[in-house]
Amino acid sequence: MSPRLAVVDLFCGVGGLSLGLQRAHFEVVAAFDSWDLAVNSYNANFAHQATCVDITTGLSLPRCDLIVGGPPCQGFSSAGLRRPDDHRNSLVRTFGELVARDRPRAFLFENVEGFLTGADGKYVFDLLEPVIEAGYRVRVFKLNAANFGVPQHRKRVIAIGIMGSNPSVSQPTHTAYGAPGAHLAGQHLPKTPSLEEAIAGLPPASERGQVPLSLDHDFTALSEDDLRRARLLKPGQRMRDLPERLWHDSFRRRAFRRVKDGTPSERRGGAPAGLRRLVGGEPSKAITGGALNEFLHPSEDRPLTIRECARLQTFPDEFKFMGGSRDIVQLIGNAVPPLLSEQLATTLMNDLHNGPQVNGTGVLLSFVPTLSKGMSPVLDAVTRKVKRRFQHVPSASQLNLQWH
Repeated sequence: MSPRLAVVDLFCGVGGLSLGLQRAHFEVVAAFDSWDLAVNSYNANFAHQATCVDITTGLSLPRCDLIVGGPPCQGFSSAGLRRPDDHRNSLVRTFGELVARDRPRAFLFENVEGFLTGADGKYVFDLLEPVIEAGYRVRVFKLNAANFGVPQHRKRVIAIGIMGSNPSVSQPTHTAYGAPGAHLAGQHLPKTPSLEEAIAGLPPASERGQVPLSLDHDFTALSEDDLRRARLLKPGQRMRDLPERLWHDSFRRRAFRRVKDGTPSERRGGAPAGLRRLVGGEPSKAITGGALNEFLHPSEDRPLTIRECARLQTFPDEFKFMGGSRDIVQLIGNAVPPLLSEQLATTLMNDLHNGPQVNGTGVLLSFVPTLSKGMSPVLDAVTRKVKRRFQHVPSASQLNLQWH
């Protein structure tokens, strides 16, 4: 048996990437993060230990075959205000420069879809310029985790590079449904598990404070006003479907904000949702740090529990999370779903063991920011800039990806 390939996980969080990599038979030899609660959670679940450190301080990494990571994305996430000057955005370049400096055989990068258009594409170049100059052959593509069996619609950007060989694009395993554009990949495959299927088998959730904590499967009861709202919301409905008199004040402010308020449009984030009743027979909406405040159980008048959020992220029930409930749901929402990680890692493992060697310099082999026929003006402009900078990048149709 060939020796296991060694991995360093940067910005490891609680270890969603690491868990999937281990399942795909990589050996994680080091992990790093700057949030102590993330490191404590990671260390409660893995035999090797993560280190709490500022990754921008000239970090010395052990020798490895693969560097992976998802730099913190809040600076350009659609879940909140987009801040092009957010210091966390520079961590994308830090990741690229560490890969270029240490030159492992491969790298795997994951981030939110806002990474593509943030600061008019600056972060795409922050990643690609150092790694392509170092000699990596790179593919960049966007996917929906629901197409890989994760029971939630979670769109993410993946970049994979290999030194001296061409990386493959992992192919969908499931047909996604229940969201706009979900049909664009993985047709004629088994259906993605629904929310109800993902949380099936858990005991009844308990109200916090009434019984001892079990599997993080308890919840804070809704306020009287929110309970009144919840009772009116049908599956799939959200705050805007309620009478305006029942809107949260914060939702009302966000719903009616205007450009004239002085906030640049690129910093506005996504449209507000407020309370939302999830649909049990479909994959969930993406689990984020706001899931405990915004998502209602499909059939019960209560929020989701931490354990339900963890299941929707495909963490096993025995996985432990450290901190208060707000911190824990943020840790879960930040994570790469282990099931998605495992499937990306399995494809990469096969490439590293069996992929033909290619002579040549670093190159961007493909850049597929969407499977849709249309693009927003900003994404179209970024795509054009990428293709001008890294010439001979084929289109999705020219690649003949087996995504249909």
